[in-house]
Amino acid sequence: QVQLVESGGGLVQAGGSLRLSCVASGRTLTSYTRAWFRQAPGKEREFVTAISWGGTTTYADSVKGRFTISRDNAKNTVYLQMNSLKPEDTAVYYCAASSVPLATTQRAYNYWGQGTQVTVSS
Repeated sequence: QVQLVESGGGLVQAGGSLRLSCVASGRTLTSYTRAWFRQAPGKEREFVTAISWGGTTTYADSVKGRFTISRDNAKNTVYLQMNSLKPEDTAVYYCAASSVPLATTQRAYNYWGQGTQVTVSS
């Protein structure tokens, strides 16, 4: 059984940075697309960014130039470096894994973490 566990969330002031991590266990996900989604209070969960097994990336327009996704296949881990954070980035951030190359829709993702809270104060 695959488990994804996120860490690194917290409270940060606007303009600050955070780095999220997501470790997978139970199965090697080297060939899977890894992604981050987020859900703000009262809103639907939305796509943030994804990275293919080969390192190709895609980002939501709202985070382009500020967020960077990366992966370490040897550690079965994906990271999300978030810079220049804004109050509107406040959300629960979820990592996910999909067998569909560079998928951006939730239904393409087979595995999900439990989420980590990111709060950006103004």
